[in-house]
Amino acid sequence: MKKTKRLKGIWIMAMTLLSLAAFTAFYVAQMWLNLLFMVYFGLMAMQFTALIIYLWGEEKISFKPLKILYHLFCASSILVLPSFIFIFMGLISQYHVKIPESIDASNMAVEQILPGEETTIYNTGKAYIIFPKYSEIDLVCENRPSKSDKSITWCSGAAFQHTVSLSFSQINVEGDHACDGVLYESPYNKDNFAAFVFYDGTFKFEFDNQKEIMKEAAEAGGSGFMQFALIRDKEIVMNFDRPRARCYRTLAELNGNVCIIDSVNMVHFTEFMEELQRLGVTNAIYMDMGAGWNYSWYRRPSGKVNTLFGLPVPWSHNWVVFRD
Repeated sequence: MKKTKRLKGIWIMAMTLLSLAAFTAFYVAQMWLNLLFMVYFGLMAMQFTALIIYLWGEEKISFKPLKILYHLFCASSILVLPSFIFIFMGLISQYHVKIPESIDASNMAVEQILPGEETTIYNTGKAYIIFPKYSEIDLVCENRPSKSDKSITWCSGAAFQHTVSLSFSQINVEGDHACDGVLYESPYNKDNFAAFVFYDGTFKFEFDNQKEIMKEAAEAGGSGFMQFALIRDKEIVMNFDRPRARCYRTLAELNGNVCIIDSVNMVHFTEFMEELQRLGVTNAIYMDMGAGWNYSWYRRPSGKVNTLFGLPVPWSHNWVVFRD
């Protein structure tokens, strides 16, 4: 066998295995995006097809269109490595960064878990409870909030987006939402959505009149968005489980204060909800923690930014920010 043909065979086999690893990483990362799913599956299928033809004998191909297709499949192997790197970054981005400055609350009475003068974080062993320092809470759309904006003490993804798109449109944000006093109505309101709004210096969770409270917040110059309702008046109102463990996040009300609660490690959804109930969370809405959508950071009292999930995917276009 010629050296060039042998090297070609090694390359095709390596890219076939790597494409399989990339698709598997995609599955584990739970990035359920139809377009990307088809891309990774298609890339893997092309490499397997190229490998089968190579092992069968590429010199045996007499049908010209099939020969052209085979060469195209071989050429597509150059996409495997960047695809694997991207999805591998997505996979490792699902593991929560440890927060060493968090306060040990494993034996603390729940009533003592309260905000401080600066951004305060508690660790119960199962959940991080984050009280950002703030004077207002905004929904920011289109342009990703900058870490150099020292007024921001917390930033994370907020509402679902209806489709995966590099370009931004307000209509792609699921649920009615308000930004800086402007109301944007959505055709994608869901019955199990709750509204979170902030205006006139006060936050509010609304489970019955979501559209009305969003309009009220906009008219008052405030902000807000809709997400799946998890807990209402300390009672679970939505309980869906996932087949695999992952990190979860909720925007919640605890002891009369707004906070963000993250699972410390990957857990099943039922375990996360049990911890919220143990804490006595009053109200809570879901915050998407899929790879890339979990992009989040907070500002330490020193002014330095601590990034929790740092994969800034280009198709994420709305964030909730706390400002001091």
